[in-house]
Amino acid sequence: MGLTSFLKNFLARSKDSTTDISSQKENTNAEIEGIATSYIENAETFVDETFTKIKEASEPIFEDAIEYASQAKDIINEYVEKATDSINDIIDSVKESIETDDTQPIVYDTVVDVSEKPITEND
Repeated sequence: MGLTSFLKNFLARSKDSTTDISSQKENTNAEIEGIATSYIENAETFVDETFTKIKEASEPIFEDAIEYASQAKDIINEYVEKATDSINDIIDSVKESIETDDTQPIVYDTVVDVSEKPITEND
């Protein structure tokens, strides 16, 4: 009878111990989940605020860039027209000179002997 009572008490304590550990585990999990949720919410808020700040800071820069790009386009168009006119003038001038110049080109043959001494002022 003493052994039976000992085993009942021992098993009851083991059961109570297991229940305590299980409830502590559940409490710890709930605390960790609450803390993690808080950190995640803080991180989301930080990211949203940072993104908003970056967006607000970059808007004027993009507006300026669009304005400068438009000005650059206008300037480039102006120079393209001038360059096109100049190139057409050059082409016309070359065509005219080719059409009017029927003479044969003069070819000069110059032979230099490198083994000779160069001529100096004293010679």
